Amino acid sequence: MRLDILNKVCEIIIENRDNLTELDRVIGDGDHGVNLSRGAEKVKEEIPKMEGLKPFEVLNKCAMLLMSNVGGASGALYATALMKGAAALKGKDEVLPEDVVNAWNDMILGIESRGKSTKGEKTMLDTLIPAYEAFKSEIESGKDLKVAFEVAEKSAKAGMESTKDMLATKGRATYLGERSIGHIDAGATSSYLIIKTIAESL
Repeated sequence: MRLDILNKVCEIIIENRDNLTELDRVIGDGDHGVNLSRGAEKVKEEIPKMEGLKPFEVLNKCAMLLMSNVGGASGALYATALMKGAAALKGKDEVLPEDVVNAWNDMILGIESRGKSTKGEKTMLDTLIPAYEAFKSEIESGKDLKVAFEVAEKSAKAGMESTKDMLATKGRATYLGERSIGHIDAGATSSYLIIKTIAESL
């Protein structure tokens, strides 16, 4: 497990705290950036203690840290995703590209189940699902991890941007009705930042 990439992801989330909070303030609770960055700070603090852990142990550790330090829906959703990903990687000392495909799929299923949502409802899934589908396609065609993530990043960005024109049907944003249209979803944005950071760090 590349702890240097995990550290970079934490740093990016912390750096984008105000931007994510502002996006969420317009159509949500206004706490996405604050909550998520608090979780990222806790994970970053614990990274030195993760040296030597198996990949699934790292993901489980991160999930527990988010669950106990991040309020709101985002903490539960990201923690659920990490736990599902950890379960998919259990027993593996080395993570192969096809293992990432399987883990990513299980993470999405976990978010869908926990959030009772799917693609097209102005959530993080609008970033994660297109990115996953692009990534899976690249891996299945024999591309390496870096190339697959670079292609996934492009689909993730398009997915994130697509939330601007969507009517929110999940979460606090649903109260705004038509007024939720015209704003990019904060969860879709944080998911994009994570994928972009991984793609750039491989």
